[in-house]
Amino acid sequence: MSPPSYPRHKKLNTPEGTHPLWWCAAIVCSVLAVAVIIAGIVVFVGYLVYHPRIPIISVVNAHLNLFQYDLTGVLVTQVNIVVRTENDNRRAHASLSDMELTLIFDGLEIAKLMAGDYEVRKNSTVDFNFVATSDPIPLNPEQMKDVDVFLNEDEVRFDLKGNVRARWRVGLLGSIKFQCHLDCRLRFHRSSGDYIPGRCTSKAK
Repeated sequence: MSPPSYPRHKKLNTPEGTHPLWWCAAIVCSVLAVAVIIAGIVVFVGYLVYHPRIPIISVVNAHLNLFQYDLTGVLVTQVNIVVRTENDNRRAHASLSDMELTLIFDGLEIAKLMAGDYEVRKNSTVDFNFVATSDPIPLNPEQMKDVDVFLNEDEVRFDLKGNVRARWRVGLLGSIKFQCHLDCRLRFHRSSGDYIPGRCTSKAK
């Protein structure tokens, strides 16, 4: 009589040791995670210490020097505009460049107001006194009607639009770049040329 047969079991594969590359990958990921956390803490602390604010460009004064309009519909105008850059950061100087503002009358570009590179020290301001003079501008019938309305109302309106690039270095935060945008309307009394004060600033409302 033959001995009883028992079911055979397949030999299970025993797990091998973790490959060194996986250990290296885990270590690298851990180091990167710690570095990101530390960088976040540094940025947060730096923001609390410096509390950086974006510099502001604004029109602080202006005057309508000339607004000459003849019966043939040709306009010549000159506007004096004082544009201020304000850096109210107490711990950081601001570097600005490529200021380009466009003065517009009734859809027509009158002049470009431009400035090169300049610095605004911490908690300080820099003013630019622009004099924008137009060439003789022939107006179409619709624009002539608009001018007649402005003269009757004793109020002349211009639009001022443009940008300036800004950069400042804030301690451990490094160099921060941004762009200030200006888009506003300037109003003047035609009879006196006086500027009618209004909000004209890149600061958010």
